[in-house]
Order: sequence, then C-alpha cells, then structure tokens
Amino acid sequence: MNIRHLTFRLLQVYVTVIRCGSISEAARQLHLTQPTVSQQLKRLSEAVGGPLLEHHTAELRMTDTGQALYQASRDVLGRFEDFADQLGALQQGSKGRFSIALVNTAQYVLPRLLGPFSLAFPDVDVTVNIGNRRQVLTRFERQDDDIYVFSHPPSLDHAVAARFMRNPLVAIASTAHPLAQAPDELLMEQLLSERLLLREPGSATRMLLEGWLQEHGLAMRSTLQMASNEAIRVAVGAQMGVAILSEHVLPKEHPELAVLKVKDLPIESHWQLIVRNDRRLPQPAQRFLQYTRDHLEEWIEPRFVCNELATLFRPRPSPWTKSVLKTTSADTPPIRAPLQGYK
Repeated sequence: MNIRHLTFRLLQVYVTVIRCGSISEAARQLHLTQPTVSQQLKRLSEAVGGPLLEHHTAELRMTDTGQALYQASRDVLGRFEDFADQLGALQQGSKGRFSIALVNTAQYVLPRLLGPFSLAFPDVDVTVNIGNRRQVLTRFERQDDDIYVFSHPPSLDHAVAARFMRNPLVAIASTAHPLAQAPDELLMEQLLSERLLLREPGSATRMLLEGWLQEHGLAMRSTLQMASNEAIRVAVGAQMGVAILSEHVLPKEHPELAVLKVKDLPIESHWQLIVRNDRRLPQPAQRFLQYTRDHLEEWIEPRFVCNELATLFRPRPSPWTKSVLKTTSADTPPIRAPLQGYK
C-alpha cells in the first residue's frame, strides 16, 4: 500500500459512498459526477492494493479490506473534526457536534436529558435520529451515530451500555372498560383474554412482552397490531382493546386511560445509553455523557433513576488490544487500553 497516495478527499469520498450505499447518491451529495466518484474509488483501491467494494445484486458491500479502510477513514476524519471542535472551543467556548439515535419510545424521555444539556452548552449541535428498533439497529451497525438509546440493547461485542432510567411496562385500558372497574388485583390471564394492542414485531416493547410471557408459560390470544405508541394509546381510550406499554408513553394527565393493577406487573426494563468501543467518540458526545452522569438525578423523577453511567468511563480494551491479548502468552502481563474516545 502506498500511503502517500491516500488523501483526505479520497477518504471523504469513500466514507460518503458507504454511508449512501450507492455511487450515484454519493456523487449527488458531494456535487461530483458519477464517473469522478468511480475514478476516485479506483485510485483509492489502487493505493490500498486490493478491492474495496463488491457488487451483490443491487447493493454495494465492503470487502474485508474495505471494512478496515472504512473504520480507519472514520477514525482519521473524525479526529480532525475533533481538532476543529477543540480549536473552536479554545477560541469561543464549548462547541461541536454529535448525533444520537433512539428508538421511538425513547423520544418521550430523551428531551429530559437533552433540554438541560442544550441550555448548559448552547453551542453544541445535537442531531437526533428517531426510528423503530430495526432502523436504529441498522444505524448502529453502520456506525451512523455517536450514541444510541435502546431499552433492549443489541449485541455488545463492539459496544458498551449503561442503564440510566427505569422503563416499566404497565397495562392500560379505557376507564370505561370493565377491567378498570375491578376492585381486586387482576391476573395476567384476565388481561390476555382481552384483545391486546401491540406494536410491530421486533419492537423492543413487544420483544420484552413476548419474552416475559414465554418465561411465565403464557400466550396472547386476540391481538391487533398498530404502527405507533400514540395509535395504541388512542385506540385503548376508544375501547378497541387493552395494551402493555412503557409508563413513559402515558401523558401526565390521561383521564380516558386507567393503569390496571395486574399481578406481576409492571414488567421491569431500563433505558440504556450505548456507545461503540471500536470507534472514536467526539468530545461533545463525551461532554453530554459526563454531564448526564453528574446531573441525572436533577432531571428525572427519583423512582425512575438508575444511574449506571460511570460504566461508560471505565477503561476497556480497544479492538487492537483484544487482538494482542489473544496472542499474548500466559506469562506476559496483559496490556490494558481505555475505551476509544474516552479520557
């Protein structure tokens, strides 16, 4: 490989192609012609000494060499973005940018963290991406964002997670529903005899519910799938059925809804902040995590607080260190390195 032939522009073009998933879309975003982008990819492949991309039906896939170059490119370009942010911070105070991706239900809780942070650091630009679990998992795998919020985290082979908030799943019904009038605690079987309103398969709330029911030897009977928590909430109020949702989905005042007293409920889960440990974490993202760790109890109702964010700042082996440890003999002292992006 001839390092001297690698330029920032070539790396920027390559990263844009991977993010867009197509050469034509990357050319549009970069304001270049498609042949120009293709030529720059060819130059980059020649400089590296091997193919970077493979065509599979209608999509581009990275080779092993391409994957390694993509991670290196993100790291190199990101470090210079940090450098620019640091210069700005030195000259004008704290500023910079980071992105955070969260599943739909988390949109009810993240403003409680981002609001105070934005007031304290008005020059930090935060991009928030919201989607269903499948969409956010895709962003996680592509490393599109700096921080992720899940209640049911993905595989943590390349990431570290920390719980910060309880996310109890409660049963709700219309206040006019007969179950809402029951004087005694209900059994789960009674709830399951009603039509249960559900999110789509793969959503975190549904996964947690299905797992809980399986553990307790129970099964759903009549169900109706709906596209959003808001739709379920409105449908429950209209007596279309009952539901089990995150307590945080409910507004402070919900006169048309009743939280049912059901044995063994609520189902306990937690919101978690997740960062990848195989990529650099921007300084503003670190600042957000630190500020949240130090002030969480001021922003969240005490019964919901579960502040384990210190976990994100513990030294952890980097991917390079892990590979070294695998080849280190038992007599050699282990090498330890901090999580990339943390001090």
